[in-house]
Amino acid sequence: SNFKAEAQVQSSRPIYGTNYNSTLLNLSDKDFNFSYTEGQALDYSDQNFINNLSSLLAFYAYTILGMDYDSFSKFGGTAYYTKAENVVNNAQNSSFLGWKAFEGLRNRYWLVENLTNKVYVPIRETLYEYHRNGLDIMYDNQSKGIKQIISLLPLLQTIDKQKQGSMLNQVFFTAKADEMANIIGQADPQEKIKAYIILSEIDPSNITKYEALKR
Repeated sequence: SNFKAEAQVQSSRPIYGTNYNSTLLNLSDKDFNFSYTEGQALDYSDQNFINNLSSLLAFYAYTILGMDYDSFSKFGGTAYYTKAENVVNNAQNSSFLGWKAFEGLRNRYWLVENLTNKVYVPIRETLYEYHRNGLDIMYDNQSKGIKQIISLLPLLQTIDKQKQGSMLNQVFFTAKADEMANIIGQADPQEKIKAYIILSEIDPSNITKYEALKR
């Protein structure tokens, strides 16, 4: 049977000393289509494309692992992004959507392209600094953690100027906008305004979430 599906892909990571989980990935894949017969074994190979469902699951498993590792050690996720890229390469001759560059600007091809592209190294660096030296230290030193998170905004601004509207920028902010508004909302008024100015420029689609920072 052929299934036409949309998947909501989410992952999170625990924060040191708390029972809070921070969202790392929260995206919608509108082309999660596959063929499957009841009872069929779900075979997967790193060497070649066997079927779309196993490739979809492998792609997101590797991407989630990569982002998780990136959040615990600087550039720790590289090996997993390489594996996700391999899944994309193997799927180039398949008839299913979402694997090819020309099919759109926000799909699996572009997600892994951005994650392995040197231009976006600052976003991967941010994943580490934000979680490991920001959120994880707030348990011991809240104001230091908040300052660290605010200090990363100019780095994200640089990327935005170079690659406005790129997929990885959007993926980052979809996962982080609510959390950043809450955390930065605890900073002093001057810091909050400074953060608001940058965030409203680099993430206008979530501006309503940042409005409270002006108060």
